[in-house]
Amino acid sequence: MRDSKSQASLTYASMERLHVAMPVDRLAWIADACANKAVLDIGCYDETALVKRGTSHWLHGRILARARRVLGLDLSDAIPEEGIKSGSNGVIVRRDAAKLDVDGLDISDIEVVVAGEFIEHLECPLHFLDAIRNRFSGRELIISTPNGACFANTLMGLIGREVQHPDHLQNFTYKTLNTMCLRAGFSSWDIIPYRFYATEMILASRGTKKAFVILVQASIRLVEKLFPLLSFGYIVRVKI
Repeated sequence: MRDSKSQASLTYASMERLHVAMPVDRLAWIADACANKAVLDIGCYDETALVKRGTSHWLHGRILARARRVLGLDLSDAIPEEGIKSGSNGVIVRRDAAKLDVDGLDISDIEVVVAGEFIEHLECPLHFLDAIRNRFSGRELIISTPNGACFANTLMGLIGREVQHPDHLQNFTYKTLNTMCLRAGFSSWDIIPYRFYATEMILASRGTKKAFVILVQASIRLVEKLFPLLSFGYIVRVKI
């Protein structure tokens, strides 16, 4: 991981050149980082869309397949008071993840906290990061969030469209995520781009339409490989 001193070397000048890694597969990268560990998975029940449950596209399921133990938090009304057993090594309980409501839960062995596609839904992301730092000092935090400057958004703008989840309140970029980590007082972190995915459209399409969506996805990923700052989103891996 890069330390805060090296990250702070960014000048934040408008024309400053940024050296960003190649985009990765978000689900595979996060699942690998959770291998054989006890994980707190925040906002995991309908992380982006319930249609992904039971497929290889659901982040919580991918984490379950690699982690030793997974405790999920989500405030979804679909979760009963007793929680949902999401796998042989995992459970999702109904708690306010934004407030980091973990009172009474067994978090003593938690090694990694995951917040996949979550902080863009929060009114006060810095308050959330402060709570994580105070409660899970010495552990690891993995965040993923869409990139407000991604190429896919530009394409949609060209045809008079904008794709946003109705609960999104924030848009982040490489530099704003770096600023968040600095302001939160973290000691070291990495910011890794992740590539575009059109999962919901592919799952909902058939025949020629599906082939077209897959072609568009491949074309966008080629642009992201050439220009990583235009990647669909970022993973932030933090030493708390």
